[in-house]
Amino acid sequence: MITTITTFQLPQPITPEEAKKIFLSTAPKYQEVPGLVRKCYILSEDGRTAGGVYLWKTRADAQALYTESWREFVKGKYGTEPTVTYFDSPVVVDNATHQIITAE
Repeated sequence: MITTITTFQLPQPITPEEAKKIFLSTAPKYQEVPGLVRKCYILSEDGRTAGGVYLWKTRADAQALYTESWREFVKGKYGTEPTVTYFDSPVVVDNATHQIITAE
C-alpha cells in the first residue's frame, strides 16, 4: 500500500468552516477512484496550508490520479500548485474495523 500526502499553500488563510464547504464540494469526485482506499482532507491550524492524506492499494493507482489535469483542477480550485509526497505503508491499523492490514 502507498500513502500520499498532498499539500498546497493557500493565497490567503481559510477557516475550518470554509475548508469544510470546499472539501465537501470535491469529495464526491474521489468516491469511485480506482485503488483509492481512503482520503482525509487536511487544513493547517493557521488555515494557510490544505491538502489530503490518501491511502492507495498501489503506487500506480496513486500516480493515475496525480495527472496534469488533476494539478490544473487543484490550481483552479485553490489558486496554487500542489505537492505530492509518496510513502510506503506496509502496515495500517484500522480502528474503525478493528483490523491490522498489511500490504499484499
